[in-house]
Amino acid sequence: MRGASVELVRVSKHYGNAVAVDAIDLHVPAGQYCCLLGPSGCGKTSTLRMIAGHETISDGDILIGSRNVSELPPAARGTAMMFQSYALFPHLNCLDNVAFGLRMRGVAKAERRERAAAMLRLVHMENYAGRLPSQLSGGQQQRVALARALVTEPSVLLLDEPLSALDPFLRVQVRAELKRLQAELGITFIHVTHSQEEAMALSDLVVVMNGGRIEQAAEARAVFTRPATPFVARFIGGHNVVDVPGGAGPIAVRTDRLRVLPGTVPGLIPARVAMVEYQGSFVQLRLDAGPLGELVAILPDNSFDAAPLREGEAVSLGWDGAEAHPLHGNNAPARVPVLEEN
Repeated sequence: MRGASVELVRVSKHYGNAVAVDAIDLHVPAGQYCCLLGPSGCGKTSTLRMIAGHETISDGDILIGSRNVSELPPAARGTAMMFQSYALFPHLNCLDNVAFGLRMRGVAKAERRERAAAMLRLVHMENYAGRLPSQLSGGQQQRVALARALVTEPSVLLLDEPLSALDPFLRVQVRAELKRLQAELGITFIHVTHSQEEAMALSDLVVVMNGGRIEQAAEARAVFTRPATPFVARFIGGHNVVDVPGGAGPIAVRTDRLRVLPGTVPGLIPARVAMVEYQGSFVQLRLDAGPLGELVAILPDNSFDAAPLREGEAVSLGWDGAEAHPLHGNNAPARVPVLEEN
């Protein structure tokens, strides 16, 4: 199998007067794992379905490799879709479920069963070939659906929230399996999710969507450490978005970089501890910073245990100057209270 690049050029989707996707541009290089990330209604599933050909585009073009596929039916695009519900045929066993797409393409019975068996081995489900979907766990059904999508040798695999029905422990296991398969096969994966953790763990390219538009598209570390907009900073999590009086615009400060000192320290931001939440290896503090609103600080559990804080206690907040990341592309230095390194 070989991956193909995917390019969207000013792609829009309208449902009557409602705009689901608003003139987006996106390039996914061949062989990359891309996650479309965002809240419900942001346009990520509509985007995926337009790439697959299950939704017509209202405007723009979709290119897979060097071909403009905007007007092609799903079967002619070189893509395969793995649905959120898995959509396995209940009356067919695992082997026949996987072979079904090849059967529809007229592949001879012996060949399609051989190729289906090879795909079941790839996803470690060869011992379940004769079972019906009702005899499988959710994670096993997910693997069979993945094998069925891959057996037609697509250049692009499209996944619509494939892990959402799994319990947290199994979700981590299957997530690792998806990453392994994508790296081993070298095809392009485009995966819709609302889980920030899922996108961070899987992606070569994270595309954060909001209101039908792309807020940021970058590799996972860049999206987390340097969010482009206040929405990205808040949605990805792990950041405080601060509008500091006298500053050059909103800034993002990571919650684990916010410094919290007991009492009142001149020149720093006065605040009060609103809530203390123990999270095992760390403690999360919710802090009432008056006109700046609620800020969050993450402290390692041993640091907090050495100098515990109680709800209602007065504290002072600051951060190292380099930790203030300007948003909206504003590169001017923010005039904010900072703590210099000792």
